[in-house]
Amino acid sequence: MVEVVKPAGNFVRKALVVAEIEARKLRHDPTELVTRAIQPILWLLVFGEVINQARLIPTPGLTYLQFLAPGILAQSVLFISIFYGLATIWERDLGIVQKLLTTTAPRTALVAGKALSAGIRAISQMVIIYVLAIAIGVGMDLSPLSIIIVAILVLLGAAIFATLSLIIACLVRTQERFMGIGQMITMPLFFASNAIYPIALMPDWLKAVAYGNPLTYQVDALRDLMITGGTTEFGIVLDLAILFVFAIALVLIGGRLYPRVAR
Repeated sequence: MVEVVKPAGNFVRKALVVAEIEARKLRHDPTELVTRAIQPILWLLVFGEVINQARLIPTPGLTYLQFLAPGILAQSVLFISIFYGLATIWERDLGIVQKLLTTTAPRTALVAGKALSAGIRAISQMVIIYVLAIAIGVGMDLSPLSIIIVAILVLLGAAIFATLSLIIACLVRTQERFMGIGQMITMPLFFASNAIYPIALMPDWLKAVAYGNPLTYQVDALRDLMITGGTTEFGIVLDLAILFVFAIALVLIGGRLYPRVAR
């Protein structure tokens, strides 16, 4: 039993060390929090208010702003995380990746630490969107349990998309190709989800894509937990299970591919 616990403890400790190093960057550059807040403000105050007034998208049981707020949080998590692989390419050029690979830390721990650091940045967006939503009158569920599970969902979503980004960086290995692929997949992930409109409004082919999109399950769970009177289409347990499977699978793949970025 001790032999099993000790490696697991070392894995977690080394992943936390990598995450802490990444989190320092945010502390040294807090202006990033301000710039990151601009996009959700525009989506909620401009797009959300217009659609809410026009009543163009049916959202039974919820106002459109209530429907939209969780989707914008998920969108913010996606946009923060999906370009995380670019930092990995920069670190390779600076020799940091090569130094990390010479340590005894498991490759999966390095990837998990990167994923966790993306989650730390995403939590800051969660705070901003909660404050903004409350300010514009969106009925938010502020119970401690709901907020804790929302934070877990934010961490999971950030881990999924940051690790996907790292995998892309390992495969393409140049900034130009990475930026092209990152931009190519970001908006399809967002629009092929239930972030800004219900799945019921989608054509059948887009529904099929949405059901395979992890962002869909993150938004579904957030909509139930963040909003007073919110509902879930798939169920919180299924949403969390799917997100955990995505996160674990991508971390394992990322750990396998991570040494390639240094070549």
